[in-house]
Amino acid sequence: GTNTSLQKLWLGGNNIGAEGAKALATALGTNTSLQKLWLGGNNIGAEGAKALATALATETSFRPQELWLNGNNIGAEGAKALATALGTNPSLQTLELPPFRIAL
Repeated sequence: GTNTSLQKLWLGGNNIGAEGAKALATALGTNTSLQKLWLGGNNIGAEGAKALATALATETSFRPQELWLNGNNIGAEGAKALATALGTNPSLQTLELPPFRIAL
């Protein structure tokens, strides 16, 4: 079903890895209320970042205002995928990728 009440999800430091990020991206595709997603310290890598980027770009119900991805080793490939997704997601206001915080 569709979740219509979850507004904040903090999964920091759980080491979910790329597979966890992929599963989460799929599940969040049906969430219509999530505003803040914290995934810092989960070692999602480029593959996990690309899965989240795909969800941000293609799932019209997944429109968080804040996305925190510090400590995930996403590299240039993951950052590029996220940058591309930003152009299609009008709701995202803050993307945290330390050492940078990007306010949109």
